[in-house]
Amino acid sequence: MSSSSERDGAGQGNTAYGRKRFKRSRSHFADRITAAGEDGWPVEAGRYRLVVSRACPWANRTLISRRLLGLEPAISVGVTDPIQDDRSWRFTLDPGDRDPVLGIRFLSEAYDARETGYPGGVSVPAVVDVPSGRLVTNDFQQITLDFATEWTALHRDGAPDLYPEALRDEIDEVMEGVYRDVNNGVYRAGFATAQDEYEDAYHDVFRRLDELSARLAGQRYLVGETITEADIRLFTTLVRFDPVYQGHFKCNRNKLADDPVLWAYARDLYQTPGFGDTVDFDHIKRHYYEVHTGINPTGIVPAGPDLSGWLAPHHREQLGGRPFGDGTPPGPPPEAERIPAAGQP
Repeated sequence: MSSSSERDGAGQGNTAYGRKRFKRSRSHFADRITAAGEDGWPVEAGRYRLVVSRACPWANRTLISRRLLGLEPAISVGVTDPIQDDRSWRFTLDPGDRDPVLGIRFLSEAYDARETGYPGGVSVPAVVDVPSGRLVTNDFQQITLDFATEWTALHRDGAPDLYPEALRDEIDEVMEGVYRDVNNGVYRAGFATAQDEYEDAYHDVFRRLDELSARLAGQRYLVGETITEADIRLFTTLVRFDPVYQGHFKCNRNKLADDPVLWAYARDLYQTPGFGDTVDFDHIKRHYYEVHTGINPTGIVPAGPDLSGWLAPHHREQLGGRPFGDGTPPGPPPEAERIPAAGQP
């Protein structure tokens, strides 16, 4: 999670949100970890550490993919504090305020180890090479695709095919519209600095959500009969919609819960192993409302919404479909990674 206004002054960058035109930064470090290791980074169990913020939708994608594919033993995860300081993402949730594997206090240290004086944003998700402490990639669009297609030798038995070759053209088309108008659209609305800029983004968000609602009225998943990468990418925005985007980002035509199709679809995924068990509503709310001081200067975190509805019956199984295809659901998350379910202590 990064914008073009961030660098080692996440404080400065976050204060600028809502005062400076928003532009999504491109991933500067786009090396890939592949089975053949073409970029010098071969797939290897235990070699890499995935650094995430549970607040970040882009990072949430990687946590879901990792869980569904059973990559927990192959790539460890480091979780940053949802509240940044002026040096951006920090490991203050860990003993001694250091990541226990990388030994660093701030994610920026891994960026600096890769490129001294790098002028861009310090973003999550990020994959770090453990032996060297160097950042490998922060390419949030590619990391999960590579998890699905390049890390297959380390997938669990029964792992689903999240990016089936026969459906890739359709998945890519759906994901492109979801990214432009929904994933990124809510940010364009939330960080807009002019009325027309905001309204353009607002209309894009709800036009696309209406199209997706119509598409999902007659099918359980976005593409095909099983969960794919497209569902992962839409879910991470939908699950944040009512707690954050509807109010904080002024995407307030209606709540997600007011759309019976999208609300049921989101609940269906949330209740599917690998999805809801990666969602930390506390981290989500505290990050957006406390960090984005440019649009919420008081730093007050709303008490609502009521989250218990996420566990209500959704009845989407009546549309058919098999969540994991010929595969099986993942087992429970590792004890150290467990998060209370919505509405639970």
